[in-house]
Amino acid sequence: MAIAASHPLALPRREQLFWLLHIGGWTGYFSLGYLSALAYGKPAGYWMVPLTAAITGAVVTLGLRLLLRACWGQPPMRLLAIMVLPVLASSAVMDRVTRSVLIEFCPTCGPDSRLAYVAYAFTYIYVVLAWVGLYLGVKYYRQLQDETQRALAARSMAHQAQLKMLRYQLNPHFLFNTLNAISTLILDRDNATANRMVQGLSAFLRHSLDNDPMQRVTLRQELDALTLYLGIEKIRFAERLRVETDIDADCWRALLPSLLLQPLVENAIKYAVAREVAGGTLRIQARREDAQLVLKVIDDGPGCAALEGGELPPGKGVGLRNTRERLNVLYGDAGGFAVHNLTRGIEVCLRLPFETAATAIDRAGHED
Repeated sequence: MAIAASHPLALPRREQLFWLLHIGGWTGYFSLGYLSALAYGKPAGYWMVPLTAAITGAVVTLGLRLLLRACWGQPPMRLLAIMVLPVLASSAVMDRVTRSVLIEFCPTCGPDSRLAYVAYAFTYIYVVLAWVGLYLGVKYYRQLQDETQRALAARSMAHQAQLKMLRYQLNPHFLFNTLNAISTLILDRDNATANRMVQGLSAFLRHSLDNDPMQRVTLRQELDALTLYLGIEKIRFAERLRVETDIDADCWRALLPSLLLQPLVENAIKYAVAREVAGGTLRIQARREDAQLVLKVIDDGPGCAALEGGELPPGKGVGLRNTRERLNVLYGDAGGFAVHNLTRGIEVCLRLPFETAATAIDRAGHED
């Protein structure tokens, strides 16, 4: 079958579907006519009459198909007006050819009155109209499918573009501060530390730009990437920056969007560590609660009074808004994002479906 499908003379799938329905439909019409003839006690050779009607109908409707394809895209009423005469002509041809065979086979079997002629003619008009209706129905259905697929593809492209935009948003303050720190180290002739900072910045930027933002990573890979970022910040803040992690054993293999935690850690360093003379401590937690992965980034900074009302101050917390938007785009109602003040500091809590590589493959298989 694969060889036939790839053969240059093989028909497209839609063309194959047309011929299957066309030949199958007229074969069914012949079978029904022949069985009806037997039921009414017609002679055995009477099969020539329904066979002639079926063959003639198959030929004339191919002409109607060409006309419908040529006029496709016209408004429905105009298409209806265009098709009236061709439908009547096609049914008249079927009637004429089939009646000639009927009279030749059985001179007494033909219509014996004008009303009978009209009845025969209307019978074939009904058949041709049924063919046209089925053809239009299938064609409109395929067109609706195409439009639906194009809409889904466009929505998917917009969805991916939005995710990439959100993933590639780097806080300019991070780059400016890092480059200023490197410049200061060079002016102080601390070239070894400056070189380590440049290497750390290069490794982090390469990781953030090389990885596909549409792919998810394990929590272990996420924390490895976060370590690259924290290595740069530790050069800047030295002992003032303290980092603790508390990860449940089964959370290391959980999947999450890449660089999901980095904006939260960056935000905490900017507002909690950099503003305190003694620096501060960041705590990263991961727990599994039923079917959810719960991630927390906690600092012991001064907190944010604006959070008392449940909203971030205008122009602040870009990293938090970025993360909340990514979760909303990826998971919708299945994800969660919350920020609140502690006795000292801020806790950012993320909730997303708990999935591993194995469960993601199983789910994809069920969806297929």
